[in-house]
Amino acid sequence: MYNPADAERQTAARCDVLVIGGGPGGATIAALLAERGRDVVLIEKARHPRFHIGESLLPLNLPLFERLGVAAEIKVIGMPKYGAEFVSPWHARSATFDFANAVDKSHPYAYQVRRSEFDQILFRNAERKGAAAFEGCRVTGVEFNDAGAAVTTRMEAGSEHQWQTRFLVDASGRDTVLANQFGIKRRNPQHASAAIFGHFSGAARLPGKAAGNISLFWFDHGWFWFIPLHDGVTSVGAVCWPYYMKSRQSDPEKFFLDTVALCPALAERLRDASLSSAVTATGNYSYEVKRATGRNYLLVGDAFTFIDPVFSTGVLFAMQSAFAAADAVATCLDDAGKGPQALRAFDRSMRRGPKIFSWFIYRVTTPTLRDLFMGPGEPRLQEAVLSVLAGDIFGSTPLALKLFLFKTVYYLTNLFNPRRTFNAWKKRKQILLEPVSATTAI
Repeated sequence: MYNPADAERQTAARCDVLVIGGGPGGATIAALLAERGRDVVLIEKARHPRFHIGESLLPLNLPLFERLGVAAEIKVIGMPKYGAEFVSPWHARSATFDFANAVDKSHPYAYQVRRSEFDQILFRNAERKGAAAFEGCRVTGVEFNDAGAAVTTRMEAGSEHQWQTRFLVDASGRDTVLANQFGIKRRNPQHASAAIFGHFSGAARLPGKAAGNISLFWFDHGWFWFIPLHDGVTSVGAVCWPYYMKSRQSDPEKFFLDTVALCPALAERLRDASLSSAVTATGNYSYEVKRATGRNYLLVGDAFTFIDPVFSTGVLFAMQSAFAAADAVATCLDDAGKGPQALRAFDRSMRRGPKIFSWFIYRVTTPTLRDLFMGPGEPRLQEAVLSVLAGDIFGSTPLALKLFLFKTVYYLTNLFNPRRTFNAWKKRKQILLEPVSATTAI
């Protein structure tokens, strides 16, 4: 018997670009291409607003908000963040880095945001710009062909739809749809960690203008984030080495609170606070994908790589890569002959940011880098580090020489402390041999 619904499923709807994932990366590229007149379909498996971790933004996010036309909306939901505080149990005093002291003084603050609110603003902006946006819709199959890609989606109610797109953008975040399909995703061999986190009400914040600053607390098994949000809630999480997460013998909430107790400075900030959310844990924390592009597809944001969030890079990388991706996709659609060159340039740009930040991330728990962060330091070198912390690595700010000098100071300091350096290297090598998986942290 003829069923019209069956015929509808067999007839693929056509579009110029289909974007998998409605987070910051996917919503940004969908908005940019739609406002250029492209026929864009945006697929999001959840429904906005939905919870997501990664609430701390960087100053260089703000120019991107202006270019998208959402700056005023973000300001309403944002907690101003003027700098970052580092707290170490091995040092007598905390250290604060103010973004206003970076090489480029024009971006002196950022925001802390609830990602449910933030992501929804970006998603609705893509809709306003003309993208056909579908929520509660999951990609169940991708098959590449001469015309681009055939994509199968399934709505929450169970109906399936076929799409034929000229170009496919994977912005699926840690779902890494294409990387999993191609088998090209691997755990980052230089960094193994897992995270456990929750939200608190009543946490003690820094005084005055610094109330919205992010605080990072080192402790024996990793580091904590402390992110104040505009509604009085504070996001707190621990990023720990696998051996510590494997030691858990209690439920996640008790384990998390016991972990907080291992960091007296953080425990004091939470002395009168109470958990206002469930405790969540995740493993497989850092990974990378072999390639960011193919003939008629590319990957943006976490769909390509995820690095330790100690410097709050996730949203900036996702949005910055989406801006670069929009140009590359437009070139591929308009001039096929220039497409390969545009995709190669995009692939190089995807590796730049993680490479710069990863040098610091791989060393952030070493005694030498802690000392350099916690000490007064040479002002001009501090400017360069601040520029990195602000996310100012994609523009024309001259940082190369100052970062080279900072790294030179780091290596020379190691040479003058050979025993400490060797012990730190040995411990890190042992940690990297420990496997980390999703079950490690749950």
